Amino acid sequence: MLALPEEPDVLEKLHRWGDATPSIRVLILTSSRARADESVDALSDYDVVVVVREVAEFVASDDWVSGYGRPLVRWGDQHELYGVTTFFRGVVYWDGVKVDYTVWPEVLVRQIAEEAGLPEDLDVGYRVLLDKDGLMKSWRSPTYRAHIPAKPAQAEYDALVDEFWWDTTYVAKSLWRGEIVFVKFVLDYDAKFVALRRFLEWRIEIDRDWALRLGAYGRGLDRLLPTDIWSELAATYVGTDIEENWGALFRTTALFRRVATEVGDALGYAYPQRIDDAVTAHLQAVRKLRRES
Repeated sequence: MLALPEEPDVLEKLHRWGDATPSIRVLILTSSRARADESVDALSDYDVVVVVREVAEFVASDDWVSGYGRPLVRWGDQHELYGVTTFFRGVVYWDGVKVDYTVWPEVLVRQIAEEAGLPEDLDVGYRVLLDKDGLMKSWRSPTYRAHIPAKPAQAEYDALVDEFWWDTTYVAKSLWRGEIVFVKFVLDYDAKFVALRRFLEWRIEIDRDWALRLGAYGRGLDRLLPTDIWSELAATYVGTDIEENWGALFRTTALFRRVATEVGDALGYAYPQRIDDAVTAHLQAVRKLRRES
């Protein structure tokens, strides 16, 4: 049975490691555990910014990730913030704790202090775990407003409607060909996860005055959507049978039509029913199209 360490014990262990490592100058806890909100559970990651003076020397070897404990599995890449290269190292440890480290050069901490606002990933909330040189004293406090969706302009609304209906033509073509793997990619990812999900998130914000920070990648949709809309969405997920996926496609278009119309009505944008009608007729025609033997 997995018995995960308590959060205070994990943070104390990270603090001791950072304090005992001369090259580490600052440790910052970010994301959900820094906010301590209702989204935190036993499996929530520990997102930690590790600030060092010489980044290249520090990341030349990944031995440092053993400072917390024995790694079970790890993965890494690199990004940029304000034109400065940062290094990501995600680690799951043998005790079940997952720590997502981002390694920064010290200069980045000073640069953020001079900016008009915090980067979004910090503005959602941060907590200083260690600050050996007082570098964090001039940082602004988070507003906790980052990642709250803004009302889409009509051009954005229209473009996403077009994208959804464009995607459905690929679903129909692939169903007709029997290419089920590509069907699942276009239907479940492109049409639903990319396009429909955005409309579902806007639908949630309409009921909450555009003030709710949603979970990333569709997290929380089951809790936040009206019950009937969630049930309709759940019904669009099926297995690999071709006929089942034809049904899922048309249930998806029906849900999209409903939600996009409700969002459009709330924002004063006309839903392009003409496009809907034309593409729906095309999808039905493809379904009935005979295949040459």
